[in-house]
Amino acid sequence: MKNNLQKLTTPLILKWGSSDYLFNNFRKVRFYATKNTAKAKLVEEKECDMPSAVRKEAQTALLEYLHSTRSLEFVDAEHMSKNSPLFLDKLLERIVDREADDIRRCVTRYLRYHPINEFEPFFESIGLKLCQYASFLPRDVMYLSDDQRLLDSYRVLCNYGISRNKIGRIFAEAPQVFRYDPGVVELKLASFRGFGLDQSNVVKLVSANPHLLLGNVHVEFLRVVGKLKRMGVEYRWIEEQLNGKPINWSQLFELMCFLNGLGLTDERLGKLIFQVPGLLFDCSGRPTFSLIGFCLKFGFEKTELLDVFLHLPQIPIAAFIFNTRQCYQFLIEIEMPALEIRNILHSHPTLLGSCVLKKTTSLLTILHTGKKRLCSVIKENPEFLRNLVRGAKVERLPVAEEELRSKMMKTKFLSDLGFAENSSEMKKALKVFRGKGVELQERFDCLVNAGLDRKHVASVLKIYPQILNQRKEVLEAKIDFLLNRLGFPVSTLISFPSYLNYTIPRIRLRLSMYNWLRDQGKVDATLALSTIIASSEKLFMKVYVSPHPKGLEVWQNLKREIYPV
Repeated sequence: MKNNLQKLTTPLILKWGSSDYLFNNFRKVRFYATKNTAKAKLVEEKECDMPSAVRKEAQTALLEYLHSTRSLEFVDAEHMSKNSPLFLDKLLERIVDREADDIRRCVTRYLRYHPINEFEPFFESIGLKLCQYASFLPRDVMYLSDDQRLLDSYRVLCNYGISRNKIGRIFAEAPQVFRYDPGVVELKLASFRGFGLDQSNVVKLVSANPHLLLGNVHVEFLRVVGKLKRMGVEYRWIEEQLNGKPINWSQLFELMCFLNGLGLTDERLGKLIFQVPGLLFDCSGRPTFSLIGFCLKFGFEKTELLDVFLHLPQIPIAAFIFNTRQCYQFLIEIEMPALEIRNILHSHPTLLGSCVLKKTTSLLTILHTGKKRLCSVIKENPEFLRNLVRGAKVERLPVAEEELRSKMMKTKFLSDLGFAENSSEMKKALKVFRGKGVELQERFDCLVNAGLDRKHVASVLKIYPQILNQRKEVLEAKIDFLLNRLGFPVSTLISFPSYLNYTIPRIRLRLSMYNWLRDQGKVDATLALSTIIASSEKLFMKVYVSPHPKGLEVWQNLKREIYPV
């Protein structure tokens, strides 16, 4: 074993210095993966590094093979040999156990008997990573000379001035370019020059937008640029806005035509594009189309839509449409009627697109108001929304006259019932009560008119003030059900006042089930009404329904009958 190890490491010791180098470098080799793939890759490349002299000799051997043996042009072979380090490392790994003291001769000898897949160093040299070009590797050929169309298109792009290491992006995003017939790529590149763009501009444009070389995309691009030039927009400014972003030129042209159709002349549209470049160049105008669709949904006319675009604020168009949608959602959450929301959208579109509002729940808490009051404030003055934006100090709304008057009526109502002023009972009741003072009096009278003593009703309300939060019609229906359907006396409301807190369907379901169980002789016939209705459903099911073999079936049947879908 020791002799074999010595035999394997001797060539490396002779060439790379000493056994210390091997120990200090090879002991770091990882046999496991790390979570951070990018970091692991950097570490691996660093640790697999080799002396520059060794790498240069290997590069020279690869250059000689590609140029002399495989007859590739010298410039192409040189670029491939110097710009494919990972391929070179793999190649050296294959010959690392060869008994030779000359890496160049070792690599040359290996290549003489082991032809390589030339597409691997080629793809790496044009800027593609293994994970990007693995799917592009042809299965039936391994020599570049067998794919003449690929080489022809590659050389045309190189000769035009496109950096070789940027051609990889063109191949990844527009691989069809390398399947064109001879002369097609030259014609497409020449079409840009014929439109007035100099060669350096074309190089930058094609490098950043490879899809311009596909099909008729370059024609669509030239239509857009020509239209923008007629608006007074120079190509240099267009180039700044592109900034390497992929653009759907056909969609861009449609958007410009649509804006012209709204009544924007080329001159006015040009000024608007200068003011808000994202109108066109953000995601190929998709946010703008989204804004148009949103406005049309709410019935905007051409003139109104035109006014929206003429008064766009100096913010990204995507932010404008996002803010508009958020404001719309806010108005829905405060339960503003749909017609009122439509009116605000029509009258203040720029305002809604400029405001980044706080959360609805936070605003209601800070303003110390309800949704109805906030709706009325915004309807009277939509500009009030500017006070509710993030970063602004939101102040509590002053107490409205109507609200103050309602509170005074509630206080008087409670005082008449015997509540002590400013007592804990009164404060509790004021917090619980919903509705106006007049409405509370009507609901109270409803209980008295049913036959209850005024003093008894007052004592009940001190314990259960929430009873008066129900509408008068609801209270009357529940009392009628108790007296005429169930046959209980009105005095039941004194011993069991929380009866009024439960819905009629719940009361019907519980009593129907109880009556069935009573007829079966499974429950106490003198069970109190409060026990039947007030117990939780889980407890009621466990104690009364489940013990009977048919209990669950009867319960479900009654439920379907009382709660129809």
